[in-house]
Amino acid sequence: MVFNPLYFVFVLPALLLAFYAQWKVKSTYARYTREANMRRLTGLDAANIILRPEGLSHVSIEGVPGELTDHYDPRNKKLGLSTGVARVPSVASLAIVAHEIGHALQDHHGYAPLRFRGAIVPAVQVSAWVAPILFILGWWLNSMNLAWLAVILFGLGAVFALVTLPVEFDASRRGLQLLQTYRLVDGRELKSAKSVLDAAALTYIAALAQTLATLLYYVTLLTGFGRRDD
Repeated sequence: MVFNPLYFVFVLPALLLAFYAQWKVKSTYARYTREANMRRLTGLDAANIILRPEGLSHVSIEGVPGELTDHYDPRNKKLGLSTGVARVPSVASLAIVAHEIGHALQDHHGYAPLRFRGAIVPAVQVSAWVAPILFILGWWLNSMNLAWLAVILFGLGAVFALVTLPVEFDASRRGLQLLQTYRLVDGRELKSAKSVLDAAALTYIAALAQTLATLLYYVTLLTGFGRRDD
C-alpha cells in the first residue's frame, strides 16, 4: 500500500517547522505593523518614492484583498499591495513594499533565478497533481518505472522550492538597500524591517523542508525501506 506510518517520521518535523514559520511571520508582522516609521510613510508612499528613480515607472500598483498577500507579478508588471501595507505608515509596510520592489528589480534586470523559477512554474503546477496519480498507479501495477517517473515529477517541486530561496533572499537584500538608499528608515527601523523579512524567509525554508521530506518518503518507499507487506 502507498501510505506508510513512516510518512510521519519524515513529514512531521517539516510540518511543525511550517506551523512555527507561519506563527512567526504573522506575529512579527503584527508587532511591526503597530510600529510607526519615523517619516510616517505608508507602503503606497514608499512605492511611489522608489519606483520611478529605480527605472520602474512601468510597474503599476494595485490593491489586493487579504493580509500578507502582497506580491509582484512579473507577467503583468504589477505590484499588488494589501490594504494594511498600502495604507498603514508602519515599519512592516516599508519592509514588505521594499521586498516586493526588490522582485520588480530582479525582473527588470533579468535576475536568472527569478527567470528560471518562472519558466518551470507550468511544469511544477502540472506535476503537483499528476505525480501522486502516477505514483499510486505505479505502486499498484508494480511498475517501478512509472513510480520513479512520479518521483522525478515530485522532484520538480523540490527544485522550485530550492530556487525560491535565493530569489527571496536577494529580494530582501535589495529591499533593505532601497530603504537605506532613499532614507526611509533609521538604524533601529532597519533592524526591525530585517526582522520582518527574516520571518518571511523562514516560511520558504519550511516549504523546502516539507517538499524534501515528502520526496524522501517516496524514495524510501521505492527503495524498500518503508514498504510493508500486505
